[in-house]
Amino acid sequence: MIYYKKNEDRKLMKLISINQIEEARARIQPYVRPTETSESLELSTRLRAKICLKWENCQVTGSFKIRGASNKILANLNDCRKKGVVTASTGNHGRAVAQVCRQEKLALSIYVPASLSEIKRKKLEDNKVNLVVVNGPCQQAESLARKEAALAGQMYVSPYNDEQVIAGQGTCGLEILRDWPEVEEIIVPVGGGGLIAGIAVYIKEKRPQVRITGVEPKNSAFIKHSLSVGRISNDFIEKLTIAEAVAGGLEENTVTFSLIERYVDDLLTVDEESILQAIKVIHSYHQQKAEGAGALSLAAVLSYPRLFSGKKILAVVSGGNIDVHHWSKIVSS
Repeated sequence: MIYYKKNEDRKLMKLISINQIEEARARIQPYVRPTETSESLELSTRLRAKICLKWENCQVTGSFKIRGASNKILANLNDCRKKGVVTASTGNHGRAVAQVCRQEKLALSIYVPASLSEIKRKKLEDNKVNLVVVNGPCQQAESLARKEAALAGQMYVSPYNDEQVIAGQGTCGLEILRDWPEVEEIIVPVGGGGLIAGIAVYIKEKRPQVRITGVEPKNSAFIKHSLSVGRISNDFIEKLTIAEAVAGGLEENTVTFSLIERYVDDLLTVDEESILQAIKVIHSYHQQKAEGAGALSLAAVLSYPRLFSGKKILAVVSGGNIDVHHWSKIVSS
């Protein structure tokens, strides 16, 4: 269980407002499609609950990331036009930023860790962006990208550590409450925390009785670790995870951490086998393709059925960008 900090800096508490999220919704409409929420009848029967899934894997670029990326760029479009855009990403965020920059004809540089897979690198290169390879982990690429953007006067679009990016992700929460106001608990995949922070701010300010639960892979549980020590800490022994889109540590002074402390009720971790099982269930029950990170919410439902039995649960399927050959092997195994 996560407990709110009563003495937390008031400025941080007001960092993201409902108004910012509603403004983001109007701003990003040309770039973002409202995604469907549908019930999983098989899972509802299995858990004796009502389980609905929100299909962000069907978003324009295959993940929720287009929400935050488009809001940040469009809110600062004149500055972006003058000197260009810089970001750091291992895949989904970079693809989203590239999509907006291509449509708006903006120059873009993407900083990536050297560990980036060849498949993901090729997809980013296909967008004709300037790739800068960094010999270090994700957080090092983020730090260097932010520094170089500041020196050049360029617009840095963080994957998660930015109020306008978080406000854009919060439009997902706005849609959830609009489409299913009776929801009792929302389960959200967690990496840097931008998606869960945005959703949680909107939902908790509108309907504080709705529970917000985050999910990380056990092999890369940086936020759960940070919460356990009471501060942002990358002192976590990370292992490989199929949910690589949420892997890696946190940028120093990440604003999502304080928002998670305040607004999120619980944070669960799931093992690799449960993530694989969730990918299979999503395909078997719904004929949908989910990547490892995108299947985390459902992996939590499968791993902790007693926590969700008898409730009205919404699980966010956050992305579906997975190599088709790898995915085929998983669902057919």
